[in-house]
Amino acid sequence: MVAIMTEKFTGNFTQQESIPEEGIQAALDVLRSGRLHRYNVAEGEAGETALLEQEFADQVGAKYCLAVASGGYAMGAALRAIGVQAGDKVLTNAFTLAPVPGAIASIGAVPVFVGVTEELVIDLEDLADKAQQADVLMLSHMRGHLCDMEALMAICKANGVKVIEDCAHTMGASWKGKASGRWGIAACYSTQTYKHVNSGEGGLLISDDADLMARATILSGSYMLYERHLAAPPAEAFEKVKYHTPNVSGRMDHLRAAILRPQLRNLDQQCEAWNLRYRTIEDGLRGTTGLKMVERPEEEYFVGSSIQFLLLDWSEAKINEVVKRCLDRGVEVKWFGGKEPVAFTSRYDSWRYAPSEPMPTSDRVLSSVMDMRIPLTFSVDDCALIARIIRQEVETVYQSA
Repeated sequence: MVAIMTEKFTGNFTQQESIPEEGIQAALDVLRSGRLHRYNVAEGEAGETALLEQEFADQVGAKYCLAVASGGYAMGAALRAIGVQAGDKVLTNAFTLAPVPGAIASIGAVPVFVGVTEELVIDLEDLADKAQQADVLMLSHMRGHLCDMEALMAICKANGVKVIEDCAHTMGASWKGKASGRWGIAACYSTQTYKHVNSGEGGLLISDDADLMARATILSGSYMLYERHLAAPPAEAFEKVKYHTPNVSGRMDHLRAAILRPQLRNLDQQCEAWNLRYRTIEDGLRGTTGLKMVERPEEEYFVGSSIQFLLLDWSEAKINEVVKRCLDRGVEVKWFGGKEPVAFTSRYDSWRYAPSEPMPTSDRVLSSVMDMRIPLTFSVDDCALIARIIRQEVETVYQSA
């Protein structure tokens, strides 16, 4: 046992796979052309960004797609385009990352936080109780966990709430076979390095609503060049909004689009590779004393690019000891429940620009959430080793006085 407890992991939790060679070559072609701006295209050329939009719209089955500078920008543009005004309340998850309430606050709107369950999805009972407070829900599929989307949409329809999906962690996922992002009026995706496709930064916005997407396209900085889009609404949709919608520039460029296109073509295989690694870690952790697994429902097809588990009702000192002991053995487990934000981890009560009433039931869950990335640079054997280390350290700390 002593020998086993000395195992260490030597991989890097921030090392992603390289960009596919096809993407590298396409990027070099863009660089040699000098035409990086999305509207700077040669005669007869569509341009990488317009082609990316067209291909992603086809891939997810959406009428329209807009490529923008980040997932956060996509959320802000969607909120503006749907008609949210300064002072309006917008429902959103208490368990999410800072760019989600940040997008709401950036336009002067007010986040209203909805609780989280032990399955790490939005609390539908709390949503039903708060649904009359707002006309819009920014639904964060945080860390790739999908709630019962049929039940959620029924609550929102009954209360006249429009749903914008934050799909930063669910590109490629689905609920009962219907793709994440195809349930609400619009959906926002991220192509930041730690998401399912990697352009460093970037975002995609999809919708079937022509008026919404016309406004979003003008907002993104199209000027009057919207006819150069391949996945945009018809010209008449722009005629209604082009003189009344501000330019809040946040375009994607050809360089990022060029490296994303081949990655999107390979998305299904990447999702399966993530899930193989996820299931390996999950199997290794199952039955660990003191650790609660987050069970995935059969109706959900998820993308396991990260994994979460709960240390319910553990003391702060013991959780920090687990984090330290795992890190000493090369495994970077993050804790979302700390009183102060650390790196990307934070709780709803740390966003002081969006004050909220305490939610004791959710607070108990949030104070227990442990989170770990699963880069595809890890092998399946790496994942089995990581699970052994976490299991050993959790049980050691749990059993200590």
